[in-house]
Amino acid sequence: MVLILHLLSVFVKSVILFFMVKAVFAGSFDPPTNGHLDIIKRASGLFDSVDVVVSVNPDKKYMFSQNERLEMMKELIKDFPNVSAHVYEGLIVNYAKEVNAKVLVRGVRSSNDFGYEFELALMNQNLNNDIETVFLQSKEKYAIVKSSSIKELAKFGGDISRMVPPIVAKKLKEKYSD
Repeated sequence: MVLILHLLSVFVKSVILFFMVKAVFAGSFDPPTNGHLDIIKRASGLFDSVDVVVSVNPDKKYMFSQNERLEMMKELIKDFPNVSAHVYEGLIVNYAKEVNAKVLVRGVRSSNDFGYEFELALMNQNLNNDIETVFLQSKEKYAIVKSSSIKELAKFGGDISRMVPPIVAKKLKEKYSD
């Protein structure tokens, strides 16, 4: 009887996992912004689980190391029980396949972003037709928030308090005071 109950439990968990929709939200997050957090919050309400993936591109120069970006992200998502943070070097469609995710979430701030993201979605679709891309448009107040602009503002002592969470503002200040 115990064995039957155990097997039934395993079967039910397998069925639930089969129907759960897992999403991946990838980016360099150098640094994470309030716009990123807004997309994460909204995606966490749409999908059963969301993997936030700190992407690593060996050809790109980052201000924060992959571990610094991962640690910031882990701190920022701690209030979202269905969101986890990871680091990955490689094609994001490969990561999605490895973790059985069905959806890639992309934030779009402007028509320029959309053009780039649309082409990327087509490329990803060609690489893995089983993975869909969902675009979440930025809220208006985050439409001008870009990591590169934030770094430049922080470098020259500009007010970034409305663009990034306090822990990110603190880390940026530390980077520029070294």
